[in-house]
Amino acid sequence: MTSTLPEQMKVIEITEPGGPEALCVGSRPVPQPKPEEVLIKVAATGVNGPDIVQRKGLYPPPKGASDLLGLEITGTIVAVGSDVKDWSVGDQVCALTNGGGYAEYCAVLAPHCLPIPKGLSLVEAAGIPETFFTVWSNIFMGAGLKEGEIFLVHGGSGGIGSTAIMLGKAFGAKVYATDSPAERCEACKSFGADRVIDYNTEDFVEVVRDEVKGADVILDIVGGDYIARNIKAAAPGGRIVQIAFNKGSKVEINLMPIMLKRLLFTGSTLRSRPDASKSEIAAQLKEKVWPLIEAGKIKPAVHKTFPLEQAAEAHRLMESAMHVGKIILQV
Repeated sequence: MTSTLPEQMKVIEITEPGGPEALCVGSRPVPQPKPEEVLIKVAATGVNGPDIVQRKGLYPPPKGASDLLGLEITGTIVAVGSDVKDWSVGDQVCALTNGGGYAEYCAVLAPHCLPIPKGLSLVEAAGIPETFFTVWSNIFMGAGLKEGEIFLVHGGSGGIGSTAIMLGKAFGAKVYATDSPAERCEACKSFGADRVIDYNTEDFVEVVRDEVKGADVILDIVGGDYIARNIKAAAPGGRIVQIAFNKGSKVEINLMPIMLKRLLFTGSTLRSRPDASKSEIAAQLKEKVWPLIEAGKIKPAVHKTFPLEQAAEAHRLMESAMHVGKIILQV
């Protein structure tokens, strides 16, 4: 079933790998949904770290995925594939995409869509999929964070960090977060962190070892020298989850403490997960997290919105690290 659609749509394309100036407005044919997909008229799309890396030419899209940026969207379903049973034209959804969100229309696998949580606008909900799928799959499904455990979140005021703090607190963990300067640390507190460590004035290793004898779960986007320091900061039986390497992925470390402390060091990227895995994450979020959002216990933090045509400015803000929470493009 479809509604009347235009043949062409406005998109943001990458002229050639490089800085934010590489992003420009272009035109593409409106995609046609496959049998298992829905076509969404995009209202808003989140800006994420992988978008920056792909723009630079360092993160090619998976085989068969759109070359356009944009890994999460909200909008209204305007066409439904022949095999889709759970969605109808006119439904408003947020969705995890495999690319293609920086556009007026985007085709998405139906099981990767979720209803807009009650009480959230389309703009607010556009900040949910990428970060919530990432944190839930890595920290709860993977690392098995439990009530009462110590959860250390690096970069607590960003999109991933704010989501991790809120989810950790909602499910009963004691959350430590690192960030800097003071206003970003205050933001971490506002998201629910029990203890915020300004990494320019305190050593997170000393803090967590002195105050709580180490962290049970650590979520790291930093890499570099943080890798060895995370191993030191982890409690016996701790789980360290690496999901980005902002300070580099090539380091020399002593692995003996991993064995002696019975640590689990793991990591993943969301985009390369099998479709079935993403469908399972979506199902768990709807069951376990959506009720918390609708009850007002969790709310995605939106720092600033830009029109789609100003994607380059949004990327400049993202790279400045001056944002707190999510950056959203409105279409």
